[in-house]
Amino acid sequence: MPKQPLTSLLAGRYGSRLRGRGLTFEELRGYRAGDDIRSIDWKATARLRSTHVRVYSEERERPVLFIVDQRHAMFFGSRRTTKATLAVEAAAMGAWRVLGAKDRVGALVFGDDELVQIRPQRSRRTVLHFCKEMVRMNGKLSATPVEAGTGMLNKALRRAVNVAKHDYLVVLISDYAGYDDETRRLVSSIAAHNDVLAVMTYDPFGISLPRQTGLEVTDGAVTREVPTGERFQGAFEACFKERVDAIRGVLGSLRIPILPLCTHDPVGDQLRVALGH
Repeated sequence: MPKQPLTSLLAGRYGSRLRGRGLTFEELRGYRAGDDIRSIDWKATARLRSTHVRVYSEERERPVLFIVDQRHAMFFGSRRTTKATLAVEAAAMGAWRVLGAKDRVGALVFGDDELVQIRPQRSRRTVLHFCKEMVRMNGKLSATPVEAGTGMLNKALRRAVNVAKHDYLVVLISDYAGYDDETRRLVSSIAAHNDVLAVMTYDPFGISLPRQTGLEVTDGAVTREVPTGERFQGAFEACFKERVDAIRGVLGSLRIPILPLCTHDPVGDQLRVALGH
């Protein structure tokens, strides 16, 4: 939107540079009954000795590229859904919203060993294809151990650099596992000529473990009991905070807003609160 509510994460003095639709000057013409007086060009009015207004048309072209993470690390959730499914829900809602605004929708969906590219188009068929690919890759996820595709995040971003040349809105939906210096360089390159929105999926168990005994975790092959001591709990929380602070620092320096989404709550409710509605 051209203007965000005051409570939106995209608003405020320290908000992002994420831009709404722009206005393109179309013509200078004589004033007509019903015209907004704020559009009067006073200099032209004085020069031509009759009231003239400046007419603008709204820019309609704003392609959006969704980058959706469906790696094994996203297959985790302690309530309601997993991070991977949360990412699919958010991307699907965003894609239909973009199509409703008559803009082109494109996507890069990546897993541990696969990257699917969908060319930006303004069609219902494209959005349905996007949703179908996300559901297919989401359905491949399981508790069976796989080789971590940490390099796939950067592979998807390298592809995005080639797709989003300029004036795109790039929406990156991930838990940012495998984030490194190369990720920072690629995101910086994308943000130089496009708007970027970073959506971070998380589960509360990934931030702080519950204070209970007998808690076990498994990767599908090996099962371990989680230590309950304060030392382990503190180290676990500090590790998460350090990683998130590093990501927030880099994205903040590029003026990229971060939209956190939790697995415990419905996506629509979280988006409405984050965007000030």
